[in-house]
Amino acid sequence: MKRLVALLLLIPLAGCKREKSADVSDYESRDTQGSGYTFIVYPGARLLPELTDLRRKAQGSLNGVAPPPQAVYDTDAAVEDVATFYAKQYGYGKVAPDATGNFSSASPPAYYRSGDLAQDNAGMKPVLDKLGFKADLSKAVGTYKGAQISAQPSRPAVTLTRPYFDISKSQVVNRTLIIMYRE
Repeated sequence: MKRLVALLLLIPLAGCKREKSADVSDYESRDTQGSGYTFIVYPGARLLPELTDLRRKAQGSLNGVAPPPQAVYDTDAAVEDVATFYAKQYGYGKVAPDATGNFSSASPPAYYRSGDLAQDNAGMKPVLDKLGFKADLSKAVGTYKGAQISAQPSRPAVTLTRPYFDISKSQVVNRTLIIMYRE
């Protein structure tokens, strides 16, 4: 009787394990299968397959080896909400206001940052040229607010940016970009 009850409890789990959530990308399932590595997708975020592919190709062209598991998403949610979500999921508590870490030599595990879209995207031109990818980087105009969430042993690092420059469409997008990558 005990075996029958145990078996009945495991059947739903076995079925769920094989199902693929609509929020989980092929990149996550392929790259993390059997590795014990978990990508947590922000609720309601949408996968950006073209940017994920471009990022993978760019990283592969830079170092000549297969890129690490990664996925790119975006969401309408504010960068602060997304940063708080990931900081809590990773057990970091609050997101620090910046990378200074209260004058510590080490950066906090979760912190806000800001930058200039033109400056940050200008460095991508040589890589895009190498890939033969045409993008109008002159349209990367404005500043952004972002956050950096450090990786955990079984979870990827997360980089957030709002707004972001969509290289595939050569336009600034007023949504929060979520880049998850294994370091």
